[in-house]
Amino acid sequence: MSEMNSKDIAFGDLERELAVTRKVLERLPIEHYGWRPHEKSMRLGNLALHVADLPAWATEAIAADELDAANAPRPPKELTSRKELLDRFDQNVVKLRKAVADFDMAGFEKPWTMRQGEQVIVTKARSVVYRIWSINHMIHHRAQLCLYLRLLDVPVPTVYFNTSDDPTWVFE
Repeated sequence: MSEMNSKDIAFGDLERELAVTRKVLERLPIEHYGWRPHEKSMRLGNLALHVADLPAWATEAIAADELDAANAPRPPKELTSRKELLDRFDQNVVKLRKAVADFDMAGFEKPWTMRQGEQVIVTKARSVVYRIWSINHMIHHRAQLCLYLRLLDVPVPTVYFNTSDDPTWVFE
């Protein structure tokens, strides 16, 4: 067995999480994009768009030293099709894969800053920003989408091991 390098450890689960996230996005019913389970919840389409954009957040975390929210691109107000959602996710994933391939691990613990113009909102180690603000954040909202699927009586894809809709045990 070969030894894993630090890049393998840092990004080793990325492809799996992206593939599972795409499976969840594929299941979202376009006719319910305006639905939300509670008045304080995001609408399905808005939450799906946010999840589709989180790989771009991960790209920003590793490809730049800071993000100025005052100049950050804004997502569209709404999606009109599943294809539009999946294309957006796929484009963000392509950029993230390139950023990971080009990333020098010597910078993984260097500070990363989010600002709003001159105001610094937060400065953390890039590794923390990548893992918590980007990947864990995507996983969290993906789980919310799975709950939305359940509440809409749409079969929930396997995320970890199996679901009641897909009882085959999967270990990836």
